[in-house]
Amino acid sequence: QVQLVESGGGLVQAGGSLRLSCVASGRTFSRYAMGWFRQAPGKEREFVAAISWNGGSTAYADSVKGRFTISRDNAKTTVYLQMNSLQPEDTAVYYCAARFRTISTVSPQYNSWGQGAQVTVSS
Repeated sequence: QVQLVESGGGLVQAGGSLRLSCVASGRTFSRYAMGWFRQAPGKEREFVAAISWNGGSTAYADSVKGRFTISRDNAKTTVYLQMNSLQPEDTAVYYCAARFRTISTVSPQYNSWGQGAQVTVSS
């Protein structure tokens, strides 16, 4: 199993940028596909982005495509979510997650989750 700790959330103005980081513990981090999900107040958790175990494949929700970039550094056991051109509708708690090898956009398929990072975008 993998333990995940998120950081990098905060308050930004519309059009600004943030980078979320998720640091993992465990010797087999490089064998796990990673994902980012978010949940806004009163809404269901939704998929944001995912990356394969070797970084060769990525997936993005249509709502963030072209603005967000997921990446990973296996040597640092860290996955990142670079968020540019942020808008108020991006306001949510963002969670990183891990599952063994296979990339997925479906949250129930992930078995390890971070504690969440609040991202608030003002007008």
